[in-house]
Amino acid sequence: MEFPSFNRFNVWRACANMRVWTLFLLLLLLETGVVCSSSDYLVGLGSYDITGPASDVNMMGYANTGQTASGIHFRLRARAFIVAEPKGKRVVFVNLDACMASQIVKIKVIERLKARYGDLYTENNVAISGIHTHAGPGGYLQYVVYIITSFGFVHQSFDVVVDGIEKSIIQAHDNLRPGSIFVNKGELLDAGVNRSPSAYLNNPAAERRMYKYNVDKEMTLLKFVDDEWGPVGSFNWFPTHGTSMSRTNSLISGDNKGVAARFMEDWFDQKGYEKTDSAKFEDGGLPRKISNIIPSLHNKKHELLEIATSFQSSPGRSATKTLSVSKRVRGAQRKVDKPRFVSAFCQSNCGDVSPNVLGAFCTDTGLPCDFNHSTCGGKNELCYSRGPGYPDEFESTRIIGERQFRKAVDLFNVEDEEIEGEVDFRHAYVDFSQLEVTISDQGDSEVVKTCPAAMGFAFAAGTTDGPGAFDFTQGDDKGNPFWKLVRDLLKTPTKEQIECHRPKPILLDTGEMKKPYDWAPSILPIQIIRIGQLVILCVPGELTTMAGRRLRDAVKTVLTSEEDFEFDDIYIVIAGLSNTYSQYITTYEEYQVQRYEGASTLYGPHTLSAYIQEFKKLAMALINDQAVEAGPQPPDLLEKQISLLPPVVVDGVPLGVNFGDVCADVEQNSTFSSGDMVTASFWTACPRNDLMTEGTFALVEFLQEKDAWIPAYDDDDFCLRYKWSRPYKLSSRSRATLEWRIPQGVTPGVYRFRHFGAAKGLFGSIHHFTGSSSAFVVA
Repeated sequence: MEFPSFNRFNVWRACANMRVWTLFLLLLLLETGVVCSSSDYLVGLGSYDITGPASDVNMMGYANTGQTASGIHFRLRARAFIVAEPKGKRVVFVNLDACMASQIVKIKVIERLKARYGDLYTENNVAISGIHTHAGPGGYLQYVVYIITSFGFVHQSFDVVVDGIEKSIIQAHDNLRPGSIFVNKGELLDAGVNRSPSAYLNNPAAERRMYKYNVDKEMTLLKFVDDEWGPVGSFNWFPTHGTSMSRTNSLISGDNKGVAARFMEDWFDQKGYEKTDSAKFEDGGLPRKISNIIPSLHNKKHELLEIATSFQSSPGRSATKTLSVSKRVRGAQRKVDKPRFVSAFCQSNCGDVSPNVLGAFCTDTGLPCDFNHSTCGGKNELCYSRGPGYPDEFESTRIIGERQFRKAVDLFNVEDEEIEGEVDFRHAYVDFSQLEVTISDQGDSEVVKTCPAAMGFAFAAGTTDGPGAFDFTQGDDKGNPFWKLVRDLLKTPTKEQIECHRPKPILLDTGEMKKPYDWAPSILPIQIIRIGQLVILCVPGELTTMAGRRLRDAVKTVLTSEEDFEFDDIYIVIAGLSNTYSQYITTYEEYQVQRYEGASTLYGPHTLSAYIQEFKKLAMALINDQAVEAGPQPPDLLEKQISLLPPVVVDGVPLGVNFGDVCADVEQNSTFSSGDMVTASFWTACPRNDLMTEGTFALVEFLQEKDAWIPAYDDDDFCLRYKWSRPYKLSSRSRATLEWRIPQGVTPGVYRFRHFGAAKGLFGSIHHFTGSSSAFVVA
């Protein structure tokens, strides 16, 4: 039927009005954060700098009082993802380039999120996990035993971590858009070995025969795909310790997992997500090339030298506080509208897994260490494990990081399984100091108890990744009369405590030490996050390989035993070092051997059984849609913290010198090539005056035109190191040395160093400055 022209006009006008109202409603929905889409999930990712103080602060991990920060290898970040059902529940997972999560950090993050979002994000649906790098600033945990070597609590370390986590979650929340999630898994064979094989061998032979390796070799990867933008990130879980960097390293570093994350993010940014084999990138594990950022204008060596000689070092001069942020390489590359690709390499059950895959050897003889005790002639101090780049720890870090990066790229590129199903979570606090645990064995059951926390003698022996001192050895189940006398000066354990922890001889009775405040945690958070067929077990400690296997199997048995659970093939990953830190969790059999991991299992021989019991309760509640009791709240000890780290008083330079002046320039008329190390030094100030968060202390600039210098590499690049030093401990003068190992495939041209800093005046004022070296040629 044909309408008259008048009616056609009215119909068109009515349709036009409908389109206007539809557009208006759509804009209103977008503005209020409600998005209509056919996608099952809203997905958002975020990332923020948590590098922290790059001087004077003790590093967390090795408990080595002599290992204090004095520069940056590359920056640390908090990386977050949020997955939400459009009209349902949501979960947050944050991966920290830090040694571990901290209870007081999570408490304060949740307080901030509650102030901003109400009850949208709580302790129940937010998980925070650490990658276990041993090269990050310490002092951000609230219990005494973990802040002794950092001279107490370090507010600067704490503040930057809390700020970074909050900002990464805010970014992820603001980036929430309709999207899909995919999961994949695969074997990575050469990134970890068992550093306590004698303890692993104490597990039942029948159980060991179920597994091909004595460490877990499987990486599980999530790929996040925005409906409009395509892939926007990936998170993966794989167990290997963050100990490629040694106990004598003083540069802040994300170690092998931080390296892998940096490589993968740069790989994606460089390729714009073409399905490209990671093996095609240049040697040195540095996927990003300057040639991908700017055009190459120079290729004749003599012409480059002439240009370089016209750019001498510039005197130090004043700068704005935000200048280093604006010059940051990845800030300059960022697209305004599109979310930046975020890649996180998360930790798992790494308790007995070392990245130093060549094994442990005696430094005096070169022979393998004693198998049972990891000693050399009875001394543990001489037994060190070797990474694949031995003796270069930076090369070992690169290799283990690159191996994880390449496996992640392979999993990312392969057609994978889509995540489907509901989003859910369960969380509870459990007092592990006196928990009754029911153990079943062949139909018989027995009730046992955990113990107040205590650390054994073998804890002080350290590991082959970082041996301890004095005459402590791994595998010590008796103790030493002299050290028992020393122990008793602090706290004499009761007979009940000694019996509860047997066969562990107690060195530090931390669970019963309360002065000036708690030395160790008693109340621990346990948490399960479910996203479709993926289940994340958030564990506040370091599970050994077999302990992790038992926990995963126990939870899987619960989940798959219920008909209501719609997936037979589920992915269960362990996120270790999550929400707080309570050291190690071994199997009962490994505990009997009392190597380092067993001696560091705080709550006695039944610690793992306690975790299995409580996680099974959470899993049962999850599948039956039941609530769980919140449990006793952990203490907030922030107001009780003691800090003995001296503040920066004042910075100084010699007479006639400016902050930012060059004190050791690049060699004049120099030409360098890939693989060479280029160095320059500047008069500087203490980096604690300004952490340059989301900025940089160090820059390599490239001459694009006659006088246009653009950022090429900064202190978030693996190839550029920022080293800070002072002539003696109380000196007000200091130097910044920038070292650039020129990567393979770098664009020929004219380059120079640039340094940023902030000096503290006599009356507390902060003066920002910058300076540049003479130019040099890379051909």
